[in-house]
Amino acid sequence: MKVLIFGATGMIGRAVLLECLRDADVDLVVSLARQAIGILDGKLREIIHHDFTDFSAMEESLSGFDACFYCLGISSAGLSEADYSRVTLTYTMAAAEPISRLNPTMKFIFVSGVGTDSTENGRVMWARVKGRAENALLRLPFQAYMFRPGFIEPLDGIESRTPLYRKLYAISRPLFPLLRRAFPNHVLTTRQIGRAMLQVARQGYPRHILEPRDIRLAAGPARNRP
Repeated sequence: MKVLIFGATGMIGRAVLLECLRDADVDLVVSLARQAIGILDGKLREIIHHDFTDFSAMEESLSGFDACFYCLGISSAGLSEADYSRVTLTYTMAAAEPISRLNPTMKFIFVSGVGTDSTENGRVMWARVKGRAENALLRLPFQAYMFRPGFIEPLDGIESRTPLYRKLYAISRPLFPLLRRAFPNHVLTTRQIGRAMLQVARQGYPRHILEPRDIRLAAGPARNRP
């Protein structure tokens, strides 16, 4: 399997990257980002690209993939709808449209969020914009799946790039075991999300929008780490 990852420097992007590097079925992992991700591995290739509104000059590098994990995103805090839409919708579709044309049989997995508004008309700005992005992706010819995780427990040294989230995770870390037991369908680890994304890339899933419970089911039972 050959996979393409956008946003491998972020929390979920790093999670699925680690799963792909561990998995014997994955032959090639291509990370497309603005900066190097700092991992050396024989099956990892990095492409540094700065203009996420235009991929026309590199279409040859976007062809021949079985799956794409699109994990690029930002917090909506303090942003206008236009600025948030530029990253969440404009960047996403600028990449997804040529990718779908070049890889029509691939599985494209987009990281969204619990509470996303599929009607595109709700009162919450980020949810509306995520809903627009999801709906636009579902109209493209490849097999698109929307992942909507809720509360995420970071493992394997993974950290959020958002300072506020890092503080919240530090405060809540002692509560994670209790939260997992009390809310198994709402609290997911980065390992579970990464494992679920790779499994859906292999076999698909009965639904094209995966809520936290679906992600947990797709991930399957936990495995011991080397």
